[in-house]
Amino acid sequence: MAVKITIADDDVALDTGGIAVDAPLREKAIHALRNVYDPELPINIYDLGLIYGLEIDEAAAKAHITMTLTAPNCPVAEELPRQAQAAVAAATGFATTLKLTFDPPWNKNDLTLDVKLALGLL
Repeated sequence: MAVKITIADDDVALDTGGIAVDAPLREKAIHALRNVYDPELPINIYDLGLIYGLEIDEAAAKAHITMTLTAPNCPVAEELPRQAQAAVAAATGFATTLKLTFDPPWNKNDLTLDVKLALGLL
């Protein structure tokens, strides 16, 4: 199942967290995704492993995100992808598209090492 979400003229406030203005766009986009949190967990969507792909085409001024959710019936299934898309668009200044997929399904192995350690899974 794929969903394409387009957000026009969305104002998104981002915590720059010390990211330099001239930092590579991919770094800025990842930082932006790390500012989007799953409301049911105290973990950002990037470290949670929900981002399966992030493509940035500077020449075309476009970005594309491939992401999943922790479950197909996730209560924030509409809002979380919109937040991710808006965050990357704001960070890069590029038109940003998003594909939502459940193939493969998310599992706890997708968590970053730091998150696994923090949650006591290792």
